[in-house]
Amino acid sequence: MNQQAFEAGRDAYRQGDLVTAVRWLEQAKMPGEVSGRVDHLLGNCLMKLGNYDQAAIAYGDALADPSYGHKGALASNRGRALLAANKPQEAVASLVMATKDTEYPTPYKAYIALGNAYTQINDYREAGVAYRNAAIDESNPDPSGALRSLGGCFMKMGRAVDAVEAYRTALDFSTPLESQNAIYEDLGIAYAAANRWSEAIDSFGHATEDGTHTLTAEGEAALASAKAALSANLGNTGSTDAFLAAAGYATGADPLDPLGKSGEFIPSPEDTGFFDISEQEMAQIEIDSRSVRRKHKHSGCRRFLVFLLFLLIVGGGLAYGYYSGYGWPLQEKVAEDIFRTNAEGGDISKYLADGLSSDKALDITAVLPDGATDVRVEGVDRSMRESSALVTVTLSAGGEQSYNVALVRDGIGWKGSDVTVEYPALDGDQAALDAAAGQTAEATEEQAATEEAPAEETPAEEAPAEESSEGEDGTSTTTGSM
Repeated sequence: MNQQAFEAGRDAYRQGDLVTAVRWLEQAKMPGEVSGRVDHLLGNCLMKLGNYDQAAIAYGDALADPSYGHKGALASNRGRALLAANKPQEAVASLVMATKDTEYPTPYKAYIALGNAYTQINDYREAGVAYRNAAIDESNPDPSGALRSLGGCFMKMGRAVDAVEAYRTALDFSTPLESQNAIYEDLGIAYAAANRWSEAIDSFGHATEDGTHTLTAEGEAALASAKAALSANLGNTGSTDAFLAAAGYATGADPLDPLGKSGEFIPSPEDTGFFDISEQEMAQIEIDSRSVRRKHKHSGCRRFLVFLLFLLIVGGGLAYGYYSGYGWPLQEKVAEDIFRTNAEGGDISKYLADGLSSDKALDITAVLPDGATDVRVEGVDRSMRESSALVTVTLSAGGEQSYNVALVRDGIGWKGSDVTVEYPALDGDQAALDAAAGQTAEATEEQAATEEAPAEETPAEEAPAEESSEGEDGTSTTTGSM
């Protein structure tokens, strides 16, 4: 891989110059070479440029590099590219591959795209299965969207009652900051389809009560049907009467005494021997009962106080450890695992923070050294929510290099958010530093003289290959291959 071309393409991508990034990344590989890092970033550029067919090809080329990993993310990206290119059948195969990768940290993304692909080919049953899997995925930060899509699949299959439950669950998972109006409209349509007119009208009322949502044509038609049906049924038995009749009140019998023999279920006093007890025996029974109750009461209080004290001690210790920056796994363990897993060619995404973008994850992977050994954590700066670890590794080519690993809190543990190369300050003879600076200045002057001198024939092994292209204004430009 041409490392310089790759870095130039990555820098252009970060700056938003996607066209230049594509040009550099296409030069980063030799003919026939396989590089997941290059093709993954190239696919991202092409997706943002709207070149979905070529993006799918780039992601497919990245999947051909087994040492790169990220199989789930690449297959998911390829499936979404094919879906955007209006190739849902091909997208299904790629997205199913993504859902089978057990190391893929966000499978809900693949499931949602898979549901969209099945919807495009009118396979609403499989689409519903995919949306359900997306909704129950613990990594999904917004299950309400998948549940709403699941309700739509139920409606397409004529299962309005199931759609109602899906939409109601979507409302439970939606946050107060989100607009629930669209979900309420879908719920009203489902209620109307299930002949539950009152609930339908109530749902449409919720959808429009703040004045920011306008019902669709389908919603307007469902609301009109619900009002007409409810008006036609005003002379019939109300819903409350129907509920009471179903419970047994309409028959004239007490549902608590369905046999109509009130008192027969209460035991007779004569059968208990209650009236055969003397006053003295009754007083002794009362004394014994008080003693037993007092003993049990005190014993229960002691047990409760001991248990409460234990909880306070344990909770205080855990709170102090959390506030001091401790957790499980510790920062040292996460930092070591990032470097060791990368050196072994594994997928480090499980050690990275969930909120990181794919681009940031690529940046971290690019910084990590290949084949590093003897990973040592030199120190950790701990705090409650953010920490940093200084890691020193032995490089495969010899020598040591230090890295600073930034970590963020993930539940009770930690995950990496950034990795940067640490260049320690040099302490030593100032004269040696001045000499080094003089050598750098001389090298710069020599380089300038070389650039000003007439072009000379360079040996084939040292001369960079050049490509000529004609710009939009008709001028000819020559670009050196990085």
